[in-house]
Order: sequence, then C-alpha cells, then structure tokens
Amino acid sequence: MVQSISTSIDPAVRIGHVHLKVADLQRALDFYCGVLGFQLMQQFGPQAAFISAGGYHHHIGLNTWESLGGKPPAAGTTGLYHVAILYPDRATLAEALRRLQRAKIPLDGAADHGVSEALYLRDPDGNGVELYRDRPREEWPRAADGSVAMFTHPLDLAVLLAEAK
Repeated sequence: MVQSISTSIDPAVRIGHVHLKVADLQRALDFYCGVLGFQLMQQFGPQAAFISAGGYHHHIGLNTWESLGGKPPAAGTTGLYHVAILYPDRATLAEALRRLQRAKIPLDGAADHGVSEALYLRDPDGNGVELYRDRPREEWPRAADGSVAMFTHPLDLAVLLAEAK
C-alpha cells in the first residue's frame, strides 16, 4: 500500500509531453502531423520522432523501439487510456474537427463536460486521443458547496463546426 503524503503538489506542475509506442513511425507521423497538424521537430531514422505545436522541442514522442509492427493492447488490459491535447479555444477545436472529417477519421465520441468540450478518437495504433478545449474557470459548473460539478452531455458537432476558422 502506498503511504499518503499530506502536502499537495505545487500548482505550477504540468504534464510536459507524452511518448507513444507505435507500430509504424511514418503512419503515426502521417496522422499526428498530416491530419492533426503537429510539426516534426526531429526524427531519428525510422525509429523515433518528436513533434510539437508552436515550435516547442516536443509535445509528443513517437517510437518503434519496442513496438515495430506491433498490435494495439487487447481490451481489458492496463495502459494509457488516452492522451489529451488541449486546444486554446473553441474555434481551434472546431478546426481540428474539420481536419478529422476531411481525413475521414471517425470519432469514438464527443462530449460537453461543463468544464471542457472534447472529441474522442483513436490514432492509427489504437491509442486513445482526446482533443479538447477548457472553458474559462469562471464558467465551470459548481455544486452548492463550491466544488466543480463536471458532467457528460453530448457535444453538438454542427454547432462546433460553425465556429471553425
């Protein structure tokens, strides 16, 4: 059993990047760069690549070191549920949806969580991907005691698409 520590983590801590095992590096790059629009920052032959938005050294690492030609994990096993990619605003999320539709990438779901709006899908390796935007904190739904009261409602994709840039 893990012993609990009473102090909280510093609120400035952030998740810096995710590194995904993929079966085919070029196929993964075609999806993350070609469809979603990330920029290739560095590639190490056919084995690894680092991609980003806005010129950061990398937000996503992709590699075939242990997974070349591999299959997605079977259902009912542990592992990454999804990687969540935060978009700066609703119009940019709408543009991401437009890119997915153009590429004929199916959605697993689309939800309004009160605090955020999200699109759920799978990359070519079966990894879960969430594309989302946060609402401003002052718009988050609250319970009577002031705590965050998230929910899951369907997201109207037609209304979202109308906001694409």
